[in-house]
Amino acid sequence: MIAEQQQQPLQKAKAVFGNKVNLADRKSPTVTTGDNIYVVCWNGTEGKSHTNVNLFFRSSTDNGATFSDKINLSITTDADSIDAEITADGDDVVVTWWERNITSIEPVMKVSTNNGQTFGPMLKLVSSGTIGGEGR
Repeated sequence: MIAEQQQQPLQKAKAVFGNKVNLADRKSPTVTTGDNIYVVCWNGTEGKSHTNVNLFFRSSTDNGATFSDKINLSITTDADSIDAEITADGDDVVVTWWERNITSIEPVMKVSTNNGQTFGPMLKLVSSGTIGGEGR
């Protein structure tokens, strides 16, 4: 009975995110605010040739009864998206992570102001000058 109960979250997560997520190897950062639940997860296999790890986001506005379609936050073809963190306050959601490839590692961020329905552009946090706004 206990083993079956421990498998329920895994089965629910696979139903939401598909079988590409290996929950034994990764933790999916999650945050809640009010009735909203926000979660990020990965696909791909870090460090394997011909694959790259992308970061996906899903949201629920009804205490987890249903979840939105997944949104690929990273959409990178030349880097692995790793070490994500997520925070939220009301309708605002902020996701940060690192984009890593063979020559560099860079911290990035995306922001949503509508419960994670859409996100702004990827902001490169170590860029010089002001980031965001026009000409992001």
